[in-house]
Amino acid sequence: MLVVRAKEGDEGAFETLVRRHGPELLRLAVRVVGERGAAEDAVQEAFVSAWRRLPDFRGDAAFRTWMHRIVTNRCLNALRARRPFTDLDAVAETAAPAHEGSPARAAEAEAALRDLSAALDRLSPEQRACWALRELHGLSYEDIAEAVGISQQAVRGRIFRARRSLTEAMSAWR
Repeated sequence: MLVVRAKEGDEGAFETLVRRHGPELLRLAVRVVGERGAAEDAVQEAFVSAWRRLPDFRGDAAFRTWMHRIVTNRCLNALRARRPFTDLDAVAETAAPAHEGSPARAAEAEAALRDLSAALDRLSPEQRACWALRELHGLSYEDIAEAVGISQQAVRGRIFRARRSLTEAMSAWR
């Protein structure tokens, strides 16, 4: 088992764990913090922290769940430390997705994505983290509760409120 070998100091085993779980954790971090650079920093810091704390990893939860918790906490800390506003000149313009068909369809799809992104940005960091862990990463409520450090009931409430907010924000697109 890779985790056991990594706990014993096998850097190659830990490298394999990083390659295996890194892309998924980066997708989570990007969705939670909203910008790739900060997400990459959070994931990198999480893996450094995990390497240092690996001897203390008891295996009560799966390694994947443990890493989700570390990354989620790093992301939430980054969001709490972030300034409350963003300079519009610093916001990268997103590339339009490739679409088959008319330019009107492409413009409509891009507008819907912008609205969804804005709606996600309006969620609280905790709601966004729970929603992303459930909807984008398919974690169970139990795993999300462990990853975020709250009760399952609180997870259900945050996901419910996030879904309700997103549904209201996207109602024009139905």
